[in-house]
Amino acid sequence: MIRSILLWILAIFYAYAGYAHLASPEFFMRIMPGWVPFPLEVVYFTGVAELLGAIGLIQPWYPQLRKAAGIGLALYALCVWPANIHHMMLDWGADSGSNLAYHVPRMIAQPIIIWLALWVSGTTNWPFRPKP
Repeated sequence: MIRSILLWILAIFYAYAGYAHLASPEFFMRIMPGWVPFPLEVVYFTGVAELLGAIGLIQPWYPQLRKAAGIGLALYALCVWPANIHHMMLDWGADSGSNLAYHVPRMIAQPIIIWLALWVSGTTNWPFRPKP
């Protein structure tokens, strides 16, 4: 039951984030690291990836597609971590770190989100024991 609830919460989170990437790319462009090539295209691509991942998580017909979506979203969260760190550094440089209440939980949540994508998709049971 808890896995299903968290699956829906994660899917809604990623669906909203995907929508935000497509509807307001300028925000994401401001926090994009300078070394990323084709930044606008990357913002749009990540939005589409989030939307497809969310759909893949909640579709009921293909368990293997749900697992693929979980792996994809976990890899996605890992790959965008540098942008999140870059965003934190930008804010710290701009206002002496007053956004710690936002950035520190976000940095702590990133590995949890990676694990959660794998767990809710059924890719892993760690750290829980499988039912006999």
